[in-house]
Amino acid sequence: MRSILRLRSIQGRYTTAAMALLLVVLVVVGASCDLVIRYRIEDDAFKNAERVASQWSAAARTGGMPEMIPASGGVDLVQLVDARGAVLRASRHAAGRAPLSTVRPPSDDRFERLHGDGLLLMAIRVSPAPDAPVIYAGSAEPPLLGGRYLELFLAMAALVLLVLAGWLTWWVVGRTLRPVAAIRARMAEITGSDVSLRVPVPAGEDEFVLLARTANQSLERLQEAVEQQRQFASTTSHELRTPIAGLRMQLEEALLYPDEVDAVDSIRGALSATGRLEAIVNDLLLLARLRVAEPAARELIDLGKLVMEEATQASQSAGVAVYVHAASGVWVSGSQIRLIRVVGNVLSNARRHAAASVEVSVEAVDGQAVLAVVDDGAGVAPADRERVFERFTRLADGRRRDAGGSGLGLAISRDIAEAHRGSLRIEDSPRGARFVLRLPLLHAQSGIEGSASIDHYGPAPTDHAHPPPAGASDAEPPGANSPKTMKTSHLHLPETHGLVGAWSGWDGTDPRLSWNPTD
Repeated sequence: MRSILRLRSIQGRYTTAAMALLLVVLVVVGASCDLVIRYRIEDDAFKNAERVASQWSAAARTGGMPEMIPASGGVDLVQLVDARGAVLRASRHAAGRAPLSTVRPPSDDRFERLHGDGLLLMAIRVSPAPDAPVIYAGSAEPPLLGGRYLELFLAMAALVLLVLAGWLTWWVVGRTLRPVAAIRARMAEITGSDVSLRVPVPAGEDEFVLLARTANQSLERLQEAVEQQRQFASTTSHELRTPIAGLRMQLEEALLYPDEVDAVDSIRGALSATGRLEAIVNDLLLLARLRVAEPAARELIDLGKLVMEEATQASQSAGVAVYVHAASGVWVSGSQIRLIRVVGNVLSNARRHAAASVEVSVEAVDGQAVLAVVDDGAGVAPADRERVFERFTRLADGRRRDAGGSGLGLAISRDIAEAHRGSLRIEDSPRGARFVLRLPLLHAQSGIEGSASIDHYGPAPTDHAHPPPAGASDAEPPGANSPKTMKTSHLHLPETHGLVGAWSGWDGTDPRLSWNPTD
């Protein structure tokens, strides 16, 4: 068995195993057939001999035996032998011969089968008397039994069957494995520089067809990955070349013309270029971790509260007005740090392209937590809605508004969303661009992802005249025993233009927002 397992070829292993198993079966069947055939032939011969011997035994008792006993039924050897061993009567083929046997049946058992000296005989005592003669009747053993021809015939038949079965197994297994050989040959032709080849798919719906289809799907994904890596390497080198070239030029200029170049300005410019390089490298590392690293530890996150906090931080910098309509209790599971990155990137992108305001909403819809960020800018053309999520892709308007961006923020945001089993895309909007983040919603009581309906919550208030502050959210964590009603926080973050806003006059029941401008 170990030698069989050491065979390298599956075709050889299967053929050898099949032949070994068949050999065992043939040995057992051959031995059984030999015994059955021998028993059947001998039994028939003894029955004929017993019939003839019984007939002449009765004739001997009545004294009616002829001088020459005739043969009958294939029994050609018949003798009547007395107690002293003298042949009294015989058939033509037994005449002139010594007694066929010296064995005399006992008086209490007149019949006895005798097998020896190449003869099959039936011995019958004529009477129970001690000196009673004995009738011997039988024939020579058939050559099929006497010369071991039966065993030889069975062995030859088994050998033919074994060879035929081995050849058939070899042919069937070889034909079955033919698609594997074709797949292996094609896979050997595929190199790292050319992954466009595909393995042949055989006809049918067996396991080899599934293997070929899976291999082609893997090759397609590999080709996409290789093309993305090539494009990524080309684009990355192009994006890194510009700040590196600027940094090199500034440093060389400072060295070549020390008296004409302001060292502080040169250092400041070098630091700016270094900061951009650092931002690009950090974004690239984050993208690599998102693609190949283990998933980050998950935690329960109130998406509405997270958006309110991020919008509050965004309001501290000069910009456009931000209106937030966040439903509390919209729980999701994921990495809070990475979801903060997504919300920050989308808000930053919306504020960059907005003309006057940005509207942000968080709600639960059809078992999903939905974050929508809408600006009132020029919007994104339908043909560019997928391009903006590609690495280093920046539209002309984005370059004009922020020349120092890396073009990786939205690509990172989409990867984070997909890592959370969600999606991030641009949807139709009456004005501007509408970025929509969808994540699996958690049941408020069980904390398990599943289908949830907006019907679990009450209707959201629509009064925007007196919105409460960002900290007014009173969402309860999963497992709280409070009723599931919609608690919506509205935050209006106006353009400060250098003014510092402060919350005042909020007593928790009639929240109102007032701004006290200070110099």
